[in-house]
Amino acid sequence: MNFLKLSLKNLLYRPLNLTLSVVLFALGIGLVSLMFNLNKQIQDQLDSNLAGIDLVIAAKGSPLQAILCNMYHIDNPTGNISMEEAIPFLRPANPLIQKAVPISLGDNYKGYRIVGTTIDFPELYNAEIDAGRMWEYDFEVTVGSSAARHLNLNVGDEFHGSHGLGGDDMHVHDYVPPYVVKGILKPTGAVIDNLIITNTASVWMVHHDHDHDHDHHHHDGHHSDTEHSHAHDHSHNHNHDHSHDHKHHGEHHSHAHDHSHDHSHNHDHSHDHNHHDHGHGPGCGHHHDFHTAEDQKGSNKVEHLLDFHGEAITAILVKYRGRNIQTLNLPRQINQNTNMMAASPSYEINRLFDMMGTGIEAIGIMGWIIAIVSGFSIFISLFQSLSRRKYELALMRVMGSSRNGLFTLIILEGLWISIFGYLAGMVLSRLGMLGVAGMVESGYRYQINPFEFIGEDGMLLGAALVIGFIAAVIPAVFASKTDIAKTLSSK
Repeated sequence: MNFLKLSLKNLLYRPLNLTLSVVLFALGIGLVSLMFNLNKQIQDQLDSNLAGIDLVIAAKGSPLQAILCNMYHIDNPTGNISMEEAIPFLRPANPLIQKAVPISLGDNYKGYRIVGTTIDFPELYNAEIDAGRMWEYDFEVTVGSSAARHLNLNVGDEFHGSHGLGGDDMHVHDYVPPYVVKGILKPTGAVIDNLIITNTASVWMVHHDHDHDHDHHHHDGHHSDTEHSHAHDHSHNHNHDHSHDHKHHGEHHSHAHDHSHDHSHNHDHSHDHNHHDHGHGPGCGHHHDFHTAEDQKGSNKVEHLLDFHGEAITAILVKYRGRNIQTLNLPRQINQNTNMMAASPSYEINRLFDMMGTGIEAIGIMGWIIAIVSGFSIFISLFQSLSRRKYELALMRVMGSSRNGLFTLIILEGLWISIFGYLAGMVLSRLGMLGVAGMVESGYRYQINPFEFIGEDGMLLGAALVIGFIAAVIPAVFASKTDIAKTLSSK
């Protein structure tokens, strides 16, 4: 006698009871699976974007906001930090810091952030070129794989960035040269896939020219060598509040600036001095092109940025040389003795995950409760069916089925219900993940794989079979004890 086929036909003969039991079981399994998958994929996304970064130095504010903005690029900056304060941490000779990567934010292209940084930034994520090359000169960009795909950007394409970090195109920087795509990165699974990367000088030039375009002060004659005062006031997400007072002392500094202003802001400068002898950087009141192509290529290295006093960046991503008492005290020293804030990525992300974990665990607990309740539903359904099927079971005994055969039949029915419930629960879980993936991608540019099968899903199958088995045990025992003579005589 084929008990496997017979048990399935018995269930299909009562489709309403089967449907109710399966739906309830599927809700429980689906919620638990959704919890497991969300938990794992969020954890994987958070971990993959840590990139070995030990510390984030940013403007004072919320440490968690600084981490989310500068590492995960899903929040706004806490402000800007001046190069004067940043320089000690950017110097390659710093005994505590192995690598310091400056980043400058403030612009986007159709919702994808433009990040001004150095060539060390893609190295944090082990990013490699898929097409073209890395940026080298001003207004050249290298684009992450996901950003390039969604924006339909290819090597050689040109575009103008927009002010702010959202997708607002109302403040397009069309008064400066367009960015030129020089390379596309291979997919990494990290946040760099969603970024557009250029050198820091390009970001500085865009925003200083933004000042000239909106609040330009005209000067007659030659500029004084002794005093330049520039007030920059940027709204939106890129807030600059710089006050530059450049005093140049020395026999070899002779400035002769002949500014010719037109609508395209092309400035001709005559500099008769050593570029590195003073604090002028991109943004000190002129159009800030580097003098030579070699200078522009140099701006991709952090050492070159040390010459630009009076500028500002958004944050510094720091990797320690090693772990010791000095590195443990470094964040406290920065927070207490500077106008900057030091935030630990691992600490803040663990804190965030603890907060999120409470909600995720609540979903999981609810799912387990529903799954257990569905087990009782299976038990009740099978137990009630025994009274209707007692003659059927007695006839099976007459036809040669053993007590163990009847026990196996009812157990298989419980297992079939749990298997159907598990499969339906996996479908519900994937539909839920599909909805979450859409919201995450549209809101934060992160990709979640809704169809990934994880180890916990396999464990759930085992748990489902156990629940189905336990729910069917008592009805199966009663079925195996069916009294043939008594049952048939009562008929």
